[in-house]
Formats: sequence, C-alpha cells, structure tokens
Amino acid sequence: KITMVIAMNTRNMTKKIKVGNTFIGGQNKVIIQSMCNTKTKNIDETVNQIKELEALGCEIIRVAILDEEDASAIKFIKEQINIPLVADIHFDYRLALICADGGIDKIRINPGNIGSIDNVKKVVEKCKEKNIPIRIGVNGGSLEKELLDKYGHDNPEAMLISAKKEVKILEDLGFYDIIISLKSSNVLTTIKAYELASKEFNYPLHLGITEAGALLTSSIKSSAGLGVLLYQGIGDTIRISISDEPKKEIQVVKELLSNFNLYNNHPNLVSCPTCGRIQYNMIPVVKEIEEFLQTINKPIKVAIMGCAVNGPLEAKNADIGIAGGQKEGLLFKKGRIIKKIPQDKLVEELKKEILSL
Repeated sequence: KITMVIAMNTRNMTKKIKVGNTFIGGQNKVIIQSMCNTKTKNIDETVNQIKELEALGCEIIRVAILDEEDASAIKFIKEQINIPLVADIHFDYRLALICADGGIDKIRINPGNIGSIDNVKKVVEKCKEKNIPIRIGVNGGSLEKELLDKYGHDNPEAMLISAKKEVKILEDLGFYDIIISLKSSNVLTTIKAYELASKEFNYPLHLGITEAGALLTSSIKSSAGLGVLLYQGIGDTIRISISDEPKKEIQVVKELLSNFNLYNNHPNLVSCPTCGRIQYNMIPVVKEIEEFLQTINKPIKVAIMGCAVNGPLEAKNADIGIAGGQKEGLLFKKGRIIKKIPQDKLVEELKKEILSL
C-alpha cells in the first residue's frame, strides 16, 4: 500500500496568470522553476538540458538572453520542448521583442532598466498581443541608487518600493499579467520583503534566495527562508538557486515542497544517523538509494536503518525499508519483516521492491 500525501488548501489566493501551458497563482500549487546554465544560442545543448530538467520535475524553465543570437534561438528551442520557456533580459528592449515573436512564454525584465517609457511601451504592447506575462525581478543587491542612498543596502522596505515602482510602470500602460520576485542573499531580508509584498500585491510571487551559494549552503538558506514563507501560504512559484548543476535545484526544491505537502508525487527517504551498533557500510547505501529515488514518481516512504534491533520498529510507518545486520539485513514493509537478505544484495532487492510498489 502506498502512503498518500494530501496537500492542505493554505496558499494565498493570488491572481492566476497563464504561462504557456501552465498557470502560476490562484491555486494550491507552487510551480517548480530552474534556469539553464547553457548558452542559449547553443540550441541543442540547451534543449537537452531542458528535457533533462523536465524529466526531473521542472515545470517552467528560464534562459539568459544576452544578444540577438540568443533571442533568435528561442523559436527553435520552443519547437523542441514541452514546458514553458522564460527569457531573462536586461537593458535591451529589442531582445524582448525578438523573443516574443519567437514564441516565448514569459519575459523576466525590469521596466526601469530598459530605457525610455517608449521602449517599455513597445514591450508591453507586444506582450499584450502575444498574451505573454512579465516577471518583475527585484534583487536586494541591485536597488536603484536613490533607494540605496535612503535605506542602505539590501533593505526589505526599499525592495518593496522598487517593486511598486516597476509595477506602476506596467499598470499605467494597462498591463496586469505580472509576476513579482523580491530576492536577497540574506534570508531574513528575503522573508520580510515577501511578507510585505504579499500584503501589498495580489500578483503571484516568485520565491527565491538569490546568490544562495553551493549545494549545502543554498539548501539550508533556501529551506530556512523559503520554508517560512511557504508555511505562511506565501509563494506561487519557486526556484532554488544553487551554484551547481541545475538538476540539483530540482532535487532540493522537490524535497522542500514535499515537506509542506506541496509536491505529492515524491518519495520520502528516512535513514538513521548511524551509531556504534551498525554492522554494515550504510552511508553509501543511503546515497545510492537517494539518487535512485530521484527517478521515482511515487509518494512512498523508504527507510534505510542501521541495525535490525530498532530498524523495523523506528521506521514501522515506512512503505518499504531495510535494516542492516552482520552479513545480512532485513527487508520490512510497514514494520513487518518480510525476509532476510545477504548484505551484498540489500540495495538490489530494495530497488526491486520500490519499483514493484
């Protein structure tokens, strides 16, 4: 029997924005995003990475647009992928127009940094024509000079003011398909900025800790900061930023969301921290099964325990598990011992049982 996890309806009900073939906001779901680290103009490499990330659970993917060659590649990338594609653009409004004509599903651009209001108007008119939403991305480390002079670096109130200013530019042009992010590398600043934004706007919020660091650091900072917001019902889409392969971002965000019942089709791996009772080399087993479970889309609980004395009892609510012993281990389901297995066959047998659930 597979353990079912049911999400509670606790999300803030923001405006529902259509992005390609999916929606952000207005639902009890947080959409998973990542960003390619390939050169967008390298079309085959970019498409391959997008497909890999989609297979892992990525639901929206972003690419960097640095020049016209990147922008012109959007059309050919879109022809080969299934999930919505977002263009990340700075300074040059013309790149946004090329991407829009190429079939982009969303544009990340700050109206205040692409020149005159006429330039902004051209982008807005094109996005209206093509039904393309715009994400306004406020970063605590790159606020406008006047805000930095008044509030100092990385201030949540200043970030909110910046977001309001950018939103007003779009609203004054009659554009309302807006998504907002207010990211900082400081956890407490990020939490406060999003709390303020959730009271100010009904637009969907894109969660993230920017410049969060390598895998360990980012996992902790992102879980600490974004977990607080998710618990409050804040956030409609999320990217975990990690200085590593993009697939790591998907692995971490699925784990984070599943702990808040916001990603249901994800295995839950539990394992003991080891002690002097352990009779087998358990840590490599945990790592191998953890990687294996990234390919499994079932809401199952898997346990890897150190000893046969406490293992089946401590993990009796696991759907499937193993507990090591001297030369052999136990396979158990829901705390009931099924059979003994030689140590060198533990991983193989556990994988077979997982696949059979």
